[in-house]
Amino acid sequence: MEGALVLGGGPAGAAAAIWLARAGRSVTLWERERLPAHRICGEFLSWEAQTFLADLGLDPEALGAVAIDRVRLVTARRVATARLGFTARSLTRRVLDAALLELAAKAGARVERGVTAREIGPGGEVQAAHGSVKPDTLFLATGKTNLRGAARDAEGTLNHQLGFKAYLRLAPAERAALAGHVELILFRGGYAGLQLVERDAANLCFLVSPDRWRACEGDFGALLADLSAEVPHLGQRLAGAVPLLDRPLAISGVPYGFLHRPSGAETLWRLGDQAAVIPSFSGDGMSLALHSARLATAALLTGQGPHAYHRQLAKDAGGAVRRATLLQRLSEEDALRDGAAALLALMPGLVGLAARFTRLSAGAVRRARLA
Repeated sequence: MEGALVLGGGPAGAAAAIWLARAGRSVTLWERERLPAHRICGEFLSWEAQTFLADLGLDPEALGAVAIDRVRLVTARRVATARLGFTARSLTRRVLDAALLELAAKAGARVERGVTAREIGPGGEVQAAHGSVKPDTLFLATGKTNLRGAARDAEGTLNHQLGFKAYLRLAPAERAALAGHVELILFRGGYAGLQLVERDAANLCFLVSPDRWRACEGDFGALLADLSAEVPHLGQRLAGAVPLLDRPLAISGVPYGFLHRPSGAETLWRLGDQAAVIPSFSGDGMSLALHSARLATAALLTGQGPHAYHRQLAKDAGGAVRRATLLQRLSEEDALRDGAAALLALMPGLVGLAARFTRLSAGAVRRARLA
């Protein structure tokens, strides 16, 4: 197969296809979903993510994105609010991904929907339902989902929790109270993110321990009730809320804290969560995805190989991933959860400091854009 093959049509894969196609390269993108679909994602677009999207020619506001400029840290006993230091945007992945894939097709990429890669062979061949292909260049951008033959090494990562996501129509008073905020809600064995997205819906995305899920007998409604009983603020937000999906989205085994370490014989270009998985509370997952796509395509177009690309990505993102992973570990300690909220209430400026230490630096973003 001549040219590049991109596996996955999320932000990382679509952005890579756009930049390659605009540079005149032959590129094919496989997306397993036939139609736009929801993904398990906090859907928080930081300033870094918005900068890369602007470079691609996409305006989240024009797609209905919601503005967010404050954060609330919530525990069972405390609520603390602070300014983010920038204006973020919130937009569903179904809308964002569809817009990016449309841009990829307009740029000249061949976008093939409903095609699922099943395995990557040792020689770089990709197995799919319709047969096997061996592209000149292979980009792996399958998000949080592992692909046979190219699985991430989960050793030492935080991969013990279950992830859930639901869209809700909050009661009017609760929707008004949430407006402009992302709420980070800490509880025993996990945490949740709650924010508004377009069309006045609320995205509730959270991680819980398997023990808690089993204690609720695998019942999502019972799980929400259990979390609400522990954190009254969450219970208040969810009072009278109407689910907007037939059932919540769920995932397990996500290796938070994973950072790909390149080998000398690297041939595969890993993008997004296939290269680095930063804990969700940092709000930098989509930024990292777009950053990785920019670095990888720039490296390819300038004659560098995947080894050099992965080294640069590790240099840019490694510190943020490690620090965010440490904070997630600490958040599982009961005393530290309330202590963090108390400290934030006294010193709200710490939010900006924490954000800088768990996100890509402005310098790294600037260098990637100029590459």
